[in-house]
Amino acid sequence: MKANEVDILIIPDFTNADEDHWQSRWEAKLSTARRVEQKDRVKPVLKEWVAELVETGRSCRKPILLVAHALGVPVAVHAVPQMGDKICGGFFVSPPDLTKAGGRRQNLPAFGSYPVQPLPFPSLVIASRNDPFCSFTMAENLAKAWHSLFLDAGESGHINEQSGHGPWPEGLMVFSQFLANLPEAGVTKAAAEQAGKKI
Repeated sequence: MKANEVDILIIPDFTNADEDHWQSRWEAKLSTARRVEQKDRVKPVLKEWVAELVETGRSCRKPILLVAHALGVPVAVHAVPQMGDKICGGFFVSPPDLTKAGGRRQNLPAFGSYPVQPLPFPSLVIASRNDPFCSFTMAENLAKAWHSLFLDAGESGHINEQSGHGPWPEGLMVFSQFLANLPEAGVTKAAAEQAGKKI
């Protein structure tokens, strides 16, 4: 698929991705991309964040491609049952460990646990080996549970502007290839899975 054939929903972490973050850069670069705005980023509530994503999705007229980073990942995955087959793909970067508390991640326990059912669309999880907010093993296990492709980003921290991933051209190349391999609407799930395996 091409970028103009999908509605790209950017789902940031609770910091909302400042202008130097790769999500903000992609939002500015991709004409069909828009950010899912949340009312409360200081004390995020999963149910409210999911509702905002679902509401934003209702206004989309094209297949939806979710692009989530950090706390945006559990929001995206929890929203899947309510968004049905409008979602054509998920690009998930640095999913956090929802069982860890403390520091700037003290809000995570309120998000509960991750759904671990296979996702009904092609998806890709990108994780770093030294992400301070999630072990590499946990991220890999989430990808397996979701039947997602899994990409090892090496020692890349939290894959944000603080870790030197503001522009993140490598990520954009992977995203472009993932998008290009997404199946057209109406193809079988088997075909969709095969398309995803080309990355």
